[in-house]
Amino acid sequence: MVSIYDVDPTELIKKAAEKLKENENIKPPVWADFVKTGRHKERPPVEKDWWYTRAAAVLRSVYKLGPIGVSKLRSKYGGVERRGMQPEHFFKGSGSIIRKVLQQLEKAGYIQKVEKGVKKGRVITPKGKSLLDKTAVIVAGKQLSPTKLERKKKEKKVEEIEEDADEEKPMVKKEEKPKKKRGRPKKGKDAPAVDEPTGETKNLAAGKKEPAAEELVEETEDNAPEEQNG
Repeated sequence: MVSIYDVDPTELIKKAAEKLKENENIKPPVWADFVKTGRHKERPPVEKDWWYTRAAAVLRSVYKLGPIGVSKLRSKYGGVERRGMQPEHFFKGSGSIIRKVLQQLEKAGYIQKVEKGVKKGRVITPKGKSLLDKTAVIVAGKQLSPTKLERKKKEKKVEEIEEDADEEKPMVKKEEKPKKKRGRPKKGKDAPAVDEPTGETKNLAAGKKEPAAEELVEETEDNAPEEQNG
């Protein structure tokens, strides 16, 4: 099941603030329009419905960190003040705002006090937990829109097709080329037998032309011995 840890906190707080507006017990006080949320802030909040946003953020913090009190929440929503040439200094958030928000959430039934045991403070009730869990489901449905789901399915199909294609491809072995023997030819008994070149091949190698048949006949007639007369 989807919980508050599985979704974007900003979207969860925005959606939960819209639901808190429907509750009559949660309303901004008169001074909420011109008050600062802490000493470290220079101006009041610009957002008109910032009270509901802070209430939703406090409810989520109680869900995660409860039991928790005003002091720790003041540290959580505090900040650093710039003091010109002097070093920066951390100041806690407004305690009055957080105290009022906790009282209203407690009156609406979303949180309750715990005074037994070592830890004292506020914890979330089943009603408040149900509110945030249902809101988380709605936010998760928006984040995983149908278009994104379709894209993921298409990507998976493409990956499967590529894997099948790789499996079907036959393994082709490369033809091994005969290796050339390096080194000088062997001499002696182990040397391979080579046919001796004929006279024609010797003449061709020396660049000499073979005599024509007619020239051979003439040479034989000239060189023949003359017949001696009786």
